[in-house]
Amino acid sequence: MKYSDRKIILGSNSPRRQELLRGLDIDFSIDTGNTFEESMDPDIDPHLIPEEMSAGKSHGFHRVLEDDEILITADTVVIIGDEVLGKPHSREEAVRMLRALSGRTHEVVTAVTIRDSRKEETFSTSTLVTFDVLEDSEIDYYINKYRPYDKAGAYGVQEWIGYVAISRLEGSFYNVMGFPVHRVYKELQKFL
Repeated sequence: MKYSDRKIILGSNSPRRQELLRGLDIDFSIDTGNTFEESMDPDIDPHLIPEEMSAGKSHGFHRVLEDDEILITADTVVIIGDEVLGKPHSREEAVRMLRALSGRTHEVVTAVTIRDSRKEETFSTSTLVTFDVLEDSEIDYYINKYRPYDKAGAYGVQEWIGYVAISRLEGSFYNVMGFPVHRVYKELQKFL
C-alpha cells in the first residue's frame, strides 16, 4: 500500500518488525543509521522504558528527516515483577531469564515512535503472557537451537518455546513479537 507521496522508513534491524510491517502491505525502506546509545535509568517506571528507548532511537536517527518522510522506531521489554528483561547478552543470562519466566505471568511492553518533520507520536501496547513450568532440558534445547539473544526476555513467541510453553496470552500476539501492527496501522493513518 502506498501512502500518497510519503516515504516510510523503518529504523529497525529486527527481522520480526520488518516482517510485520510488510504484512500491512505498506511500502517502506529500512535505515538503521543511529547515534542513540541504549541505557536504562534504574529509577524509571519499567513501563516507561520502552517509550524512552523508542523516542531515543527516533531522535538518534543519523540525519534530518525530509518533509515527505515518516520514521518508525520501536523498543520492547519484558517485565516480570519489578525486573525488566531486555535482550540476553550471554547463554547464562538467557537461562536465568527463562527460569524467571517459567510457571509465571509476565508483561510484554512495546513502544513505537512515529515521526515526520512536523510531528511525532509515541505510544505503547502491553500484553500479558503466561508460561507453563519449563524443565531445564527444555530451556537448554530452546537456547541451543534458537539462540534467542536478539529477543527481549530471551524468547520468541512465534518459535518452539511459544508453541510448547505459553498457556495464556492476554492482548496482542504481534506485540509480543515486538511490533503491535494493529496500533501502528491506526497511528500511521493520522500521519497520512
